[in-house]
Amino acid sequence: MTELAAEALCHLLATRGLDHYDEEVTQLDHALQTAALAANDGAADELVVAALFHDIGHLLAPPAEGDDEHEKTGASVLAAAFGPAVAGPVALHVQAKRYLVAAEPGWAARLSEASRLSLALQGGPFTPAGAARFAALPAAADAIALRRWDDDAKVVGAPRPPIGYWQPTIDRVLAARAG
Repeated sequence: MTELAAEALCHLLATRGLDHYDEEVTQLDHALQTAALAANDGAADELVVAALFHDIGHLLAPPAEGDDEHEKTGASVLAAAFGPAVAGPVALHVQAKRYLVAAEPGWAARLSEASRLSLALQGGPFTPAGAARFAALPAAADAIALRRWDDDAKVVGAPRPPIGYWQPTIDRVLAARAG
């Protein structure tokens, strides 16, 4: 079942990911660039898969009024197929943006215009206490890494491998999860 779910997610990304969602790049290009950045940094396979599918929630449900909470939608689906090592960073990648803006001077200036606008809908930067609570979460470090790649993966025309390139990585994560 998990192989079918992973195949369906890849198909969804390859077909519905051709649209733009407030950024200059398509959702597919953004996903592929994010995964490539993660892999180039030597991330674990689970984190590369999280990078590939971190915004899949945008494609799974229509946006609600205001912030669409795509991270929760995506994490829920990814947890069933890939488990917490993939779903955890995805669930927290929006909070990681709030953390980075609060914790690192100048991070907000690195955000795209669309990401700055969504930051306001997502609650704005964390307070110091909120940032500390976030940093203590088990998946926070991976979510922060994912967020860094996410913010850097919005380059029009950047080279990136096709979706099929990631199948062996997906297969390794699924095999490890199957035990």
